[in-house]
Amino acid sequence: LVLGSAKRVAMQYSPQNAIPYVSLVDGGTIELVRSFGPEVVTSADLVQQFEARWSRAQVESHRAAGKLVDGIMAAAFRQITDQIQAGKKLTEYDLQQWILQQFAAQGLVTDDGPIVAVNENSGNPHYEPPAANSRQIRAGDWVLLDVWAKLNQPEAVYYDITWVGYVGEEAPASHRKIFTVVREARDAAVAFVSRAVSRDETIRGYQVDDAARGVIRRHGYGDRFVHRTGHSIGEEVHSTGANMDNLETHDEREIIAGTCFSVEPGIYLPEFGVRLEVDVYVDERSAGPTGAVQNEIVCVGKGKA
Repeated sequence: LVLGSAKRVAMQYSPQNAIPYVSLVDGGTIELVRSFGPEVVTSADLVQQFEARWSRAQVESHRAAGKLVDGIMAAAFRQITDQIQAGKKLTEYDLQQWILQQFAAQGLVTDDGPIVAVNENSGNPHYEPPAANSRQIRAGDWVLLDVWAKLNQPEAVYYDITWVGYVGEEAPASHRKIFTVVREARDAAVAFVSRAVSRDETIRGYQVDDAARGVIRRHGYGDRFVHRTGHSIGEEVHSTGANMDNLETHDEREIIAGTCFSVEPGIYLPEFGVRLEVDVYVDERSAGPTGAVQNEIVCVGKGKA
C-alpha cells in the first residue's frame, strides 16, 4: 500500500556497503521491499539535497566563523613566539587549551578540542595532546595545528583548517620538501573541483581524492597518505554529504551546489607529518576555498628556547 505502483524506491542503502554512512537499512527490509517488485536504489545523492546543502544564512555563518578561526590560527603561532621568547614553558596541551579559550571569548564552539602536534606527533593524523606529559614546544620543533569551530548559534556550520609551522628561522629542507608536495596535492584537488564546477561537469567524491592522491603517489609518498582527502562539512564537522574519498570508501556521491567539504591531503613520516587543510564551498557555477590558504611554512618562535 505504501509503495503503490512505484517502480524504483530510494532507500538508505549503498551497494556492497560502499558508503557505510548511507547504508543504514537492514538487509531484510531491502529484501522485503524488493519482494513487492520495485527496484531498490541508493538514496545517497538524494539525501544530500536535504541534509548537506547549506542555506544562505549557513554560508554566512561559515564565513564569519572562518574569519575568527583564521585569526585565532595566526594568533596561536604568535603565542608560540611570545612564550618561547619570554622563556616560558608551553606544551601542546597548553596551546590547545589557549585556543579553546579564544573560541569561548569570540563566540565559537567546537565538538572537540583542536589538534596541536609537535614533531613525531604530527606524523600521527589522529593525535590528541594529553593533559599530562604533553610535549613541550621548543626551538627547532615542527608544529601542526588542526582547528575547527562554528558560531555559537542555531544551525551554524563548521569551519575546519590545518596549518603547519616551524619554531625557528627556516624549516629544514626535509620539511620544506614534504610541505611542497602536500601543497601541490591540495591545490590539484581544489583546481580539479573548481574547473569541473565552472564547466558544469559532474564530479564525485572519489575523483577529488584521486586528484590529490595522484600527486602524492607521483612523488613516491603514496603509502604515507593514510586517510581520505576530505570530508563533508555541516552543522557537524563531519557531515552527511559526499566525502572526498577513494581510500577508506569509494564515495561515488555527486558533488552538488550548496555543499562544503574539506580538502586536507597529508604525508605522515615517523619524524614529522604535514597536512594542509582548506574548506571548499561549491556554488552553482564556482567553487573554491572559503578562507585563508597556507602557501608557505609559518616560521615562529625566533629566539631562545
